[in-house]
Amino acid sequence: MALNDLMAEIAMDRTLFHGDEPSEVKVLNQVLKLIEDKISEVKNQAVKCLGQLIKVIRENNLTIVVDKLIQFSSGKEEELRDVAGLAFKTVVSELPADGKLAAAVSQKMVPKLLAQLQNSSQPATPPDSIMETLSTLSVLVARFPQQATSAANDPIKVILPLTSHSRAAVRKRAITTLAQYVPYAPPAEFPELMKSTITPSLAASASIEKQQTVSQLVGAVARYAPTRVAPVLGDIIPGLLAAAQREDSDLCEGCLQTLETLTLRCPTEVTPYLPSIMLIAKEMVKYDPNYAADDEDEDEAMGEPDDDDDDDAVDDAYSDDEDTSYKVRRSSAKVILAIINTRPELLTSLYLNVSPVIISRFGDREESVKLELWSTYSHLIKQTGVYGDAPQAKSTEGGKRKRGEGMEVEDTPYTLLKSQVQALSKALLKQLQPKSSAAVLQAGMDLLQSLLVVLPGSLAPQAQSISSITASILGSSSSSTTSSLHATVLSFLSLFFSTHAIAAYKSAIPALTPKMLSASSQRHPRIASEAFRAFSALLIASKPVQAAEWVNKLYDEVVARLRSGDTDAEVRMRAEDVVIELWLNATDIMRTKGGHEWDALLKGGRLEGAVRVVEKVAGDVSMDGAWVGSSTEWIFGVLQRPAKAGKSSAFGCLEVLLQQYKSGVPEHIPAEIVPQLIHFLSLNDLVLMTHALSTLNILLRVSPKQTYPLVEKSVLPTVYQLAHSPSVSGTALEALTEFFQDLVAADNDIAGHIVPGLVLALEKSKTGETSPSNVSKCVSAVVRGYHDLAAGIIAEFAKSIKPRSKSTQQHVVLSLLALGEIGKTIDMANQQEIFSNSLALFSAESETIRAAAAFAAGNIAVGSLHTFLNHLVAQMQSDQEKRLLTLHALKELETVAGALWVPLFAVSSSSEETVRNVAAGCLGQLTTANPTSYLPQLQERLADPSPSVRATVVAAVRYTFADNTQSYDELLSPLIIQFMSLVHDSDLAVRRSTLSTLNAAARNKPHLVRDHLSGLMPLLYKETFQKPELIRIVEMGPWKHRVDDGLEARKTAYETMYTILDTCLAKIDIHEFLSHVITGLRDEANEIKVLCHMMLFRLSQVAPTAVSLRLDDMAADLSVGMKGAPVGKDTVKQDLERTAELQRSTLRAIAALSKISAAGSSSEFDKVVDSVSRPGSQWSSEFHELLRTFPTSIKRSISLTTVAKATITTPDLLSTLDPTPDRVPLSKSIKSARPVRGRLSDTPLPPRPRKEKRPPRAYEVGGRSSGFTKPVVSATLDKYFLHVHASSNNTLLHLMDAQGNCQPKGQVSAGILKYRHKQRSTFDAGFQASLRMIKRIEEEANKKRVVPVRMFVSEGSVAEDGFEETRVADGGEPQYKPGMEVEVVFNGFGHGKQAFIAAMMSSEGDGVRPLVTRFTDRTHIKIGGERSPKARRL
Repeated sequence: MALNDLMAEIAMDRTLFHGDEPSEVKVLNQVLKLIEDKISEVKNQAVKCLGQLIKVIRENNLTIVVDKLIQFSSGKEEELRDVAGLAFKTVVSELPADGKLAAAVSQKMVPKLLAQLQNSSQPATPPDSIMETLSTLSVLVARFPQQATSAANDPIKVILPLTSHSRAAVRKRAITTLAQYVPYAPPAEFPELMKSTITPSLAASASIEKQQTVSQLVGAVARYAPTRVAPVLGDIIPGLLAAAQREDSDLCEGCLQTLETLTLRCPTEVTPYLPSIMLIAKEMVKYDPNYAADDEDEDEAMGEPDDDDDDDAVDDAYSDDEDTSYKVRRSSAKVILAIINTRPELLTSLYLNVSPVIISRFGDREESVKLELWSTYSHLIKQTGVYGDAPQAKSTEGGKRKRGEGMEVEDTPYTLLKSQVQALSKALLKQLQPKSSAAVLQAGMDLLQSLLVVLPGSLAPQAQSISSITASILGSSSSSTTSSLHATVLSFLSLFFSTHAIAAYKSAIPALTPKMLSASSQRHPRIASEAFRAFSALLIASKPVQAAEWVNKLYDEVVARLRSGDTDAEVRMRAEDVVIELWLNATDIMRTKGGHEWDALLKGGRLEGAVRVVEKVAGDVSMDGAWVGSSTEWIFGVLQRPAKAGKSSAFGCLEVLLQQYKSGVPEHIPAEIVPQLIHFLSLNDLVLMTHALSTLNILLRVSPKQTYPLVEKSVLPTVYQLAHSPSVSGTALEALTEFFQDLVAADNDIAGHIVPGLVLALEKSKTGETSPSNVSKCVSAVVRGYHDLAAGIIAEFAKSIKPRSKSTQQHVVLSLLALGEIGKTIDMANQQEIFSNSLALFSAESETIRAAAAFAAGNIAVGSLHTFLNHLVAQMQSDQEKRLLTLHALKELETVAGALWVPLFAVSSSSEETVRNVAAGCLGQLTTANPTSYLPQLQERLADPSPSVRATVVAAVRYTFADNTQSYDELLSPLIIQFMSLVHDSDLAVRRSTLSTLNAAARNKPHLVRDHLSGLMPLLYKETFQKPELIRIVEMGPWKHRVDDGLEARKTAYETMYTILDTCLAKIDIHEFLSHVITGLRDEANEIKVLCHMMLFRLSQVAPTAVSLRLDDMAADLSVGMKGAPVGKDTVKQDLERTAELQRSTLRAIAALSKISAAGSSSEFDKVVDSVSRPGSQWSSEFHELLRTFPTSIKRSISLTTVAKATITTPDLLSTLDPTPDRVPLSKSIKSARPVRGRLSDTPLPPRPRKEKRPPRAYEVGGRSSGFTKPVVSATLDKYFLHVHASSNNTLLHLMDAQGNCQPKGQVSAGILKYRHKQRSTFDAGFQASLRMIKRIEEEANKKRVVPVRMFVSEGSVAEDGFEETRVADGGEPQYKPGMEVEVVFNGFGHGKQAFIAAMMSSEGDGVRPLVTRFTDRTHIKIGGERSPKARRL
C-alpha cells in the first residue's frame, strides 16, 4: 500500500523531493531494500515504483540505483538476479525519449554493465547474470542508441569474447547485443571484426561451432547494419555456402538463416550470388538424411499415410524427436521465399528450377515444413499475379518451348505456372486428407484459392477430387477451432463455382449441396453467410436451374432466415442475394413456391434489402401483373413514410416497377403518385428531386393521357423554378431536360407555352441565383421534343443578340446559350446573321457574354462546317485579342479540318500558356483523326528552336492518348521514345510538358512506354531532385520570398512515378524506385510528400518485403511529417490547415506500413508507431481507426470483380483522364467526339459500348464440331453514373443508376467522413471520400448478376444475337464480369477532383477501373474577364 501511495504522490507532484535531498535518499534506499523482500508482490511493486522514482530523483543519486542493481544482478540468488534485470529494464523503459535524464542514466549505467561483463570470465559468474546484463544493454542501445554508444568505451571488444562462451544461450544473447552496437561503432571497427573473427571462422578448417557462431553473428549484423555487411559480401557468402554443406544440421540451418537475411537486407549487393544461393536452397529443401526413399518415389512414399501406428516393431534407437533436419528444410524454404519476395525478375528461373522441387516436397513428413513450403508457393503464385509480365533474367536451363512447327515461344511465369498446375494440384490434394489437421487443411485451401485468383478455371481437371475433399471438410462438425476452416472452404467453393464451367463439377453437386445446406443453417454468422454466397455462385453457374431437392431446401432455409428477427445482418443480406439468384436462375421453380419469400421480405427485416430484391427481380424477370401491382402499392407506401432513409432506393424500385406494366399503367396510379411527387420537387434534397423527376418522366412515357393533365396543372409551375437554379446539375439536370422533352412529346400543344414560362421564371428570379445554362438546356430539350417549334424559338432568341438590342445581360446570355444548344442538333447554315452577331459579341464588356458567345459560335458551326469554319479560322489568325475565345469555339466542333494545322502552330508560339494549351488540344484532335499525315509532322517539329513549339508538340501528343485504336498505336510506338526524349530538354517548360505526357502515356497506354522505361526512368528520377539553380530570391518590400521554379516539374515527376507504379509495376526496379520515394519524403513541398505517402501505401501492398526492409530509413522523415507547424507571429490559419493535412497523410502511411512491420525488426520505425498509437497521443484514436479500415493482410479480397479483372482483358478505360487541371485530354477520334452540355472546353469522349439486345442465353454445353473454334463470353451490363462534385469547400460523390436513382449508401462526402470546416476542401478529404465510394462500387459490382455464357462461333463470324463478346483461348473456361458499367461525371475545380483521380489510379481502384466506360467534365471554365479582387491578407 505504501508503494502504491508513493507512486500516486509522484504522479501528482513531480517536485516531491525538491529541496529535500535527505528524504529523497532515504526513500530511494527503502525502495531498493524492498526489492530484496521475500514477498514477490512487494518486489514487483518496488520495481514499478523505482521506474517512477528514476524520473524525479537527482542525477547524482542515479549512482545509488545503478550500483545497487548491479550488485543484485551479480549475486548468487537467482530470483534476485531476475528481479534486478526486470528493474533495469523498467528503469530504461520509463525514461522519456527526449531529455537529459536518458543521457545521465546511460552515462551511469553502461560503464557499470560493461565492467560487469568484463568480469564475467570468472567461473563464479552465473550465465543467467551475464544474459540479464546483455539484455539490459540491448534495451538501452535500442531505446537510446546515441547515448548508450557514447557512454560506452569500445563495447564491441568487451562483448566479442562472450560469443565464445560455453553456453549457447549466452552466445546468442551476446551476438544480438554486439550486432546492435555495430551501426553506431566507428567505421573501422567492423573491418577489424571481419579480419580478426568472421573471415577466419568461415574458413574450411574452422570448427563447426565457430562457423555456427560466426554465421549467426553475420546474420545479426546484417539485420541491424546492412550497410556495413554489403561491401564485404564477397568475403562472406562463399564461406557460408561452403559451411552450409557440412554434415551438421544446426550449422546448415544457421547458414541458411544468414543467407535469407542477406537476401532481404542487401537485395542489390547480393544479386551476383543469387544463383548459388538458389541452388543451395533447392538442394537443402530436400535435406532429409534419415529418410532413405529414392527421389522418384519420394512424393508417392511421403504422401502415403502410415496406418500402422501401433506397430511394436519400432527401432528404439532412433525417434523423430531427435531429428532436427526439418529445421534445415524449413530454413531453405524461407530462403526461397526471400528470393521470391525481392527478385521478381527471377520468377521464370524459380518456376524452371525450384518450383518442381517444392512441389515434390509438398508431402513433407514434418507439418511445420509442409506449411512453410505451401506458404512459399502461395507467395510465388501471388508474385506471378503481380509481376507475371515482368522482364525476366535469362535462365541457363531452358526458358523456351516449341509451339507449332518450328516456332519457339519464350516461357513466362504465367505459362510456366499453368504447365505445373496439374502436378501442383495433384500433390497438394493428396495431402488434404480427412485426418489432416485443421492448420494443414486451412493452408491447403488458401493455396488453392490463391491459384484460382491468378489462374481462374485452372482446377477443372481436379474438380472431382476438390469436391470430395471440400464435402469431407464441411461434413465434419463445426467448432471454435474449425469454424474458420469451414468459412474458408465455403469461400473457396464460391470462387470455384464462379470460375469453372458447370460441366466440371455437375456430378459433385448432389454430394456438395447437403453439406452446404448444413453450413447455411449454422449459427456462426460467417459460415452461414459464406454458404449463401456459395449458393449464389452455384445458382448463377447452373442457369437454368432444374428442379432439385437442394433448391427446395435452400428456399426453405432462406425464408426461415428472412423471417427470423435475430438473423445477422450479413447473413440476411446474403440470403436476399440468394432470393434474387433463385428468381433469376430458377424462375420456373420459384413460380410454384407461393410467394412466401415476399411475405418474409416485405413484412419484416431490412427495408433496404427488400427494396433491392424487388427492384432486381422486377427488372430482370417477367412477373405477372398481380405481383407488379402489389409491389407498386408496397413501394408507394414506403415512399409515404416520414423517415428519409431508404427513399432513394425506393424511388429506383418504383421506376422499375412502373416500366413492367405490360398493358399500360392503371389509371388510378398516376392520380395517386403525381400529387405525392410534388413534395419531393424541392432543392432541399437534390437526390430525391432527381428521382421524382425520373418517375414523372416514366409516367409521361407509359401513361401520357392520364399523367399530362396532372403535370400541367400542379407540377409545371414548380419545375419552372427548378429549371433556373444553379444547384441543379449532373443527373438532376438530365432528368429535368428529359422531363421537358417527355412533356412536349406527350402533348405538342404545350410546347409553345413552356419556353416563355422558362424565360419568365428566369427573369423574375434574383440575379446571381440563376443558371441561364440550365434554362438553355431545357429550351433545347423542348426543341428536340417538337422540331416544328425550332424556327420560332431561334428567331425569338436571335432578336436579343442583335447589335442594337436592348435586352438585359441575362437575356443575352440565355439567348446565346440557347442558340448554341439548339445548334448542336439543327443545321443553322441559313442563320448567317446569328453567327455574325455571336462573333461580334466576342468584344462584349461582360466576361459572361463573351464566354456564351464562344459557346454559341462553336456549336452553330457544328451543323455547317463548310459555312462557318473559315470565319473562325480567319478570326483566330487575324485577331489576337479574340484568339483564345475563337480556339474555345473551335473545340466545340465535332471535327476539325486539316487547314487548321499551320495556323494552330502559328498560335503555339504565343507566350500565353492558356492559348498554347488549347492549340495543343486542337492539334491533338487533328493528329488522332489522321495520324499517318500528322504524326511525322509533329516529329519534325521536335527540333524546332522555339521552346514554345516544342512544348506544344509534346502537349499535342499527350492529348492523343485517348485514342484506343491499334492502328494509331502502331504508328506512335516507334516514335514515342523520341517524343519522351524531351524530358532532358534545356527548357523547364518543355521538360514539365514532357513529364505530363509521359504521365498520360503511362496511365492511358502503358504498353507504349513499358519497354522504354529502362531508359526513361533515370531521366525521370533526375527530375525528382531539387535543383539549386532554379531557386531564386524575390524581394517584396522588406520581405524576401524564396521561389523554386522547378517545383512544378518536380511535382509532375512524382505524379508520373505514382502512375508508373500502378500501371507498369512489373517494369520498374522496386529497390531503386523506393529509394527515390524515400528521398521525396524530405522534399520541402507538402504536395510531394503526400504523393510519396500514397506511393508508400501502394508499395506496402505490392512489395511488402522490400518496403519493410527500409522502414528505419524513412522513420525520421515520417516523424518530421507528424510534427505540428511552429506557431509564430507570422503564422496564419492556412499554414495550420496545410500542416494538418500533411499530418493525416503521414498518419495513413504510418498505419499502412505498420501492417507489414514485423515486431522488433525496425526499432526506429517502431518508435514512430509508438508515438502516434500510445494512449493519450493526439493521433491515437485516428491511428487505430485507420488500422481497422485497412485490410488485415496484403491478400487481395476475392470477389467477382477480382475474378473479372483476372479473366477478361479490357482496355484501360481511364483514357480521357488527366491528373492536372491544365491537361485536358481529348477523345480517340474527332469523329467520335461530341459536345458535352454546360461546358466551354469539353473533353470529347470515346464511343459508348454497344448495348445488348436481349439477356444472354443460358450456358450451352454441346460438343464442338470442326467448324467451331473459339468460346465466346457475354454478359448484360447495367449503366451507372458517378457524379464527382469537387467544390472549393467540399467533395461530394453520388452513385446513380441510368434512371437517376441514387443507390443505397451511394452518397459520400468529406463531411460524412467526419472532416470538419476547412478540412473538407483538402486533397486528403477528397481522397478518403473517393476510396469510400470505390469500395461502394465494388460492393455493388459484386451484387450484380453475372451469367456465364459459352457460345461457339466460327472463326471470323459474329454471334447471332449481336452481343458484345470476349474471346478466350481454345478450351478455356467461361469468363465472368460484373454486370455494371460506370460513367464518371466531374464538376468543379476543387482538390477532390485530383484526389478522385489519384484514388482511381491506386491499387484500391483496380476493381473499379475496368468498369468505367466514359469520363465527362462539366465544369464551367472562366475565359478572360476582369482581374480577380486582391486576396485578403491575414
